[in-house]
Amino acid sequence: MPYRVGFDVGGTFTDFVLQSPSGDLLTAKRLTTYPDPSEACLAGLDDLLAQSAVSWSDVSQATHGTTLGSNIVIERKARGVGLLTTRGFRDVLIIGREKRYQVYDLQIEKPVPLIPRRFIGEVTERILADGTVRTELDEADARRAIRALAARGVTTLAICLLHAYLNPVHERRLAAIAAEVAPHVTVTLSHEVSPTFREYERTSTTVVNAYVMTAIRDYLRGLATAMTGRGYRGRLFVMQSSGGIATAEAMQRYPVRMIESGPAAGALMAAAYGELTGHRDLIAFDMGGTTAKLALIEAGRPATTTAFELHRVNNAPGSGLPMNIQAIDLVEIGAGGGSIARARLGVVAVGPESASSTPGPVCYDRGGVEPTVTDADVVLGYINPDYFAGGSITLRPGAAARAIEERIGRPLGLSLEDAAWGIHTIVNTNMELATRVVSIERGRDPRDLTLVAFGGSGPVHGCRLAQALGIPRVILPAAAGVTAAIGLLAAEVKFDVARTYVRRLDGLDPAAVDAMYGEMAAQATEVVRESAVAGEVALVRSADARYVGQGYELTVPVPGGRLDADALVRVRASFDEVYAARYGYANPAEPVEIVTWKLSAVGGAPRIALAKAATRSVGESRKGTRRAYFPETRGYVDTPVYDRYALAAGTSLSGPAIVEERESTTVLPPGLTAAVDEYANLIAETGRR
Repeated sequence: MPYRVGFDVGGTFTDFVLQSPSGDLLTAKRLTTYPDPSEACLAGLDDLLAQSAVSWSDVSQATHGTTLGSNIVIERKARGVGLLTTRGFRDVLIIGREKRYQVYDLQIEKPVPLIPRRFIGEVTERILADGTVRTELDEADARRAIRALAARGVTTLAICLLHAYLNPVHERRLAAIAAEVAPHVTVTLSHEVSPTFREYERTSTTVVNAYVMTAIRDYLRGLATAMTGRGYRGRLFVMQSSGGIATAEAMQRYPVRMIESGPAAGALMAAAYGELTGHRDLIAFDMGGTTAKLALIEAGRPATTTAFELHRVNNAPGSGLPMNIQAIDLVEIGAGGGSIARARLGVVAVGPESASSTPGPVCYDRGGVEPTVTDADVVLGYINPDYFAGGSITLRPGAAARAIEERIGRPLGLSLEDAAWGIHTIVNTNMELATRVVSIERGRDPRDLTLVAFGGSGPVHGCRLAQALGIPRVILPAAAGVTAAIGLLAAEVKFDVARTYVRRLDGLDPAAVDAMYGEMAAQATEVVRESAVAGEVALVRSADARYVGQGYELTVPVPGGRLDADALVRVRASFDEVYAARYGYANPAEPVEIVTWKLSAVGGAPRIALAKAATRSVGESRKGTRRAYFPETRGYVDTPVYDRYALAAGTSLSGPAIVEERESTTVLPPGLTAAVDEYANLIAETGRR
């Protein structure tokens, strides 16, 4: 096995991992740099390789995870993006679904479209729902519309025509015309990005792809060029929202697929830890410096969705920007170590605003003035000021205490410890609500699941979160602070395609579907082969099905090979099974129709080796004691502090206790017990159901 690196950019920290030919992992963290996160990426990789005396030319694979795309959308940073659509459909983005995500909220604000109306053009053409052409494309009209948008400053153009997913002839012609009359304009076509039905979602997906395309392209090209200049001779891979990786070149064409790149890797690694420990039904809890991400994992696989929404309001469905992409079904909230705490309306409020890495929490001493969750955790004694991020950052607890006292304690009449504990409790409550979304609202009782807590702040808060929800067990992985970066090295090369072709199962033409699947397989396999995958490429098929007349679908597996009568019977049986599991019943007599046919091309998964714990203690595992706050003990108490790297397999701990490692800190509240397994994971038992 050659040297491989993974690096994941978060809102506050950038995480790194280097895997050696023997499988050993070396990890590191560094503050994310703004406005160009690649500065921290390159500096961190330089340091990591230097520590191991490894040259860039020795590295065969580099895999990157980043939230750059989602940040561009959320912060509305892009400029010069336009939309060209069928005449009469100029306001699709504004109208949306005409639904209120909070029915009784009279002050509701729907998501503002990414593209202002003045940058949306129309062309005369019309394709019907069966793919036939009713009105031919008026090319003179198209030229006028494209020139007008270019004159207004449009440099990236999304083209989304009615029913182009069935017949893209007019979209292709518009792309050719744009190349003639405005060759400087980059074009995104909906039938390439999202060849599925539902006009609003398809338009939104195409627009997001165009919106982030220029920034993602420049960023990935610049990063790859800088790495090549250092001697790197391999390909740069990027994690997709679906949990698979693809080349940077592929992501420059389809950047919408990497909109939630980093968090997906963490969910994948949480599933891997579940497999190692024998717990396949999990909640992945990734709390970093800026956000907390949660995902449901069932039978060892993260739940996925093809109706992803970015930047939801209070996690309400329909409140975000929709995208028809294959993505791990994550709930993300503004609850991280850098989340800012304020006294608001007589109570403590935490997030969603973050101090990020610049200026960062007050205790970083980088100019921050508003107290954060990390400041509270330092004041509560949970975090060692001299060993934060392995000692690379020295924290100032006095500054954190003053900020909490001045901005939270005095305005609310609270003591310093009560104010700090209030911040800690409120952020836990916010995360508890998000955990209910990925468990109870998905039909799963959290008391039947195991929590995997990781990220820089996850192990600090994970056990309290599990206690609040009655979760019986918490897996706290070794190197929890860089779990997502490790997950980048465990991801398989993957590319997903989907096409809408609405047909009833009892009236299906199998030959037509087989031909369509053949085209989809060729497209997906080509992208996977771009990644230099030499072995067999596996093709996994599925479909979105529903009872005839319904408006929403469930995803069911489709057998490989030719679609014969037996295969269709198996598809129907799978639908009844999935429907019954979701809603509690199924009606085998009700006709079923397939809406969207999907296929994933998957290259071989790389081998990731996880270090095992020593069979006996390596040095003194107990580092000493530290005063830490626990309400169960009615205040601060001398709490034993352990060195994570000196804990041998089989070691048992009882709370209250603190376990320190370079990338994170684990807090065991009173009443909890934990044991070290053979892979150096801490398995905590909450004593609940």
